[in-house]
Amino acid sequence: MEASPSIGHVHLKVSDLDRAVRFYQDALGMELQQRYGNSAAFLSYGGYHHHIGLNVWESAGGSPPPEGSTGLFHLAILYPTRKQLAEALMRLAEHGIQIDGASDHGVSEAIYLHDPDDNGIELYYDRPEAEWPRHDGELAMYSRPLDLEDLLEQAN
Repeated sequence: MEASPSIGHVHLKVSDLDRAVRFYQDALGMELQQRYGNSAAFLSYGGYHHHIGLNVWESAGGSPPPEGSTGLFHLAILYPTRKQLAEALMRLAEHGIQIDGASDHGVSEAIYLHDPDDNGIELYYDRPEAEWPRHDGELAMYSRPLDLEDLLEQAN
């Protein structure tokens, strides 16, 4: 089977580059790969050139888009294991980052939050495809509360 396309990276307009870099490094554990002075930065996991690009080219000192406008709903970061998702949740707590919610979607477990510029972020783990809920052969995703205590037990 031929490999299919995938999403390579997200580039976000931010109001304060230093603040955004600190958030993505400290709260989400990304590594700074390159910085273009005070105008842009590129961060990733595992040494990749960049999963997130941040810039202030059109947004220095700006504010988030108003409610009811179009734009990015959230970016999603996929963790390879449930344990790594649990560790990410612990890192958020250690840095005082408030989460907006957490859901079990049947196919995945997800934690939702916002960055300092109000960009939505989903941190998630995909269950193995064999465990995905199905009804009459069709995928049957749902949204139920995620048991965060059970998730955190994975971190130990």
